[in-house]
Amino acid sequence: MITEVINVKELINSSINKGISYNKYRALIEELVESNSTTGDLKTEDLVNYTKLNDRRMRRWDKTVKVTPEHEAIIKSYEKPTTWLVITESWCGDAAHVNPVISKVAELNSNIDLKFVLRDENPDLMDAFLTNGGRAIPKLIMIDNASGEVSKTFGPRPSIATQMVVDYKTEYGMLTPEFKEDLQLWYNKNKGQNIIDDLVNLLK
Repeated sequence: MITEVINVKELINSSINKGISYNKYRALIEELVESNSTTGDLKTEDLVNYTKLNDRRMRRWDKTVKVTPEHEAIIKSYEKPTTWLVITESWCGDAAHVNPVISKVAELNSNIDLKFVLRDENPDLMDAFLTNGGRAIPKLIMIDNASGEVSKTFGPRPSIATQMVVDYKTEYGMLTPEFKEDLQLWYNKNKGQNIIDDLVNLLK
């Protein structure tokens, strides 16, 4: 058990060191769109198209996400130096909605150091933070800088969207294309506010 804890810490430290900022992550995606490519081990036409779609989504959220004064006050009051390490891929639909909001929250507090790494390039890190046994992304790992300990995690979806998925799977057994379209509409209607609620709860 002790060795396992040490290994996870080493994984996290290594990932933080090679992690990139949100601006560099966005620049990477824009480069991929220009070169008709995608992140990840698979370079299928579908995943390339998802990356293009997500670039447009992220560009929109980068411009439109709003943080309420109440949330902003809580975010700015957080005083512990912490690192938010996000595991993601350019083709992930949830990540396109979630990552811009994470960035918007993190930039409000200089105590939050935000880094991004890619899932398929970091399988050991991903496997240390599975969701219900799956490599679901995006996954935010909150690390206390003083101790190096993981304090909390978030993802792959905000709490309301997570419950929507659970309820649908319970009733129908699997997620259909129609549900996934409804989920995208929910993200658009919610405008990132449920994500902000969940992130603020990490800081309490």
